[in-house]
Amino acid sequence: MAEEDGEHERNIFAARLTMALRAQGVRDLKVLQAIETLPRSEFVDPAYVAYAYDDRSLPIECGQTISQPYVVAFMTAQLRIGDRDKVLEIGTGSGYQAAILSRICRRVYTIERYRTLLREAEARFERLGFSNITTMLGDGLKGWPSQAPFDRIMVTAAAEEIPPHLVEQLKVGGLMIVPVGPVGGIQHLIRVERTEEGFTEERLLAVRFVPLVPGKAEQL
Repeated sequence: MAEEDGEHERNIFAARLTMALRAQGVRDLKVLQAIETLPRSEFVDPAYVAYAYDDRSLPIECGQTISQPYVVAFMTAQLRIGDRDKVLEIGTGSGYQAAILSRICRRVYTIERYRTLLREAEARFERLGFSNITTMLGDGLKGWPSQAPFDRIMVTAAAEEIPPHLVEQLKVGGLMIVPVGPVGGIQHLIRVERTEEGFTEERLLAVRFVPLVPGKAEQL
């Protein structure tokens, strides 16, 4: 009975969060359904479970964060993902964003530089039954050339400039969303579209993300 009560309470919190996102302008029904049905409480540090369904970012291990649900929803919706798309995510973190993506696309490839975070995310994916997420410990700035090209790319850490290696791994007509700007300064989400001639970019939303750091963090 206690377990059923806990699940009922989570469902209420998730429904309230979804209504709040809708009120903020998120209209993509696939994204809203993914957020409402995916238990965010499974992806946060146990010390912050009470805040799992608040519209706020929360700290996780290795000095990283799980993004604010509105930002997750906004970025996902702006990628216009189809159910046959292959998506690359840079920055696995807790695994929450990858799990959302996996609900609305064919396959997610996700790269994390911190071994600790990647192992914990992999354990969550296995426990929750996700079978269309492929992970790699590596340098996100280099992308995943052996699996390119991708229909969509999502970057969940801020780059100083649009990463050229990632643009090259997009299909022509593919979209990437990436926070761009200095650490501690003004950052904006940029939507990039790969074209026959190069790429176009569109500024979308002011944000604040942890920095996109090159290389692997071998000790963590």
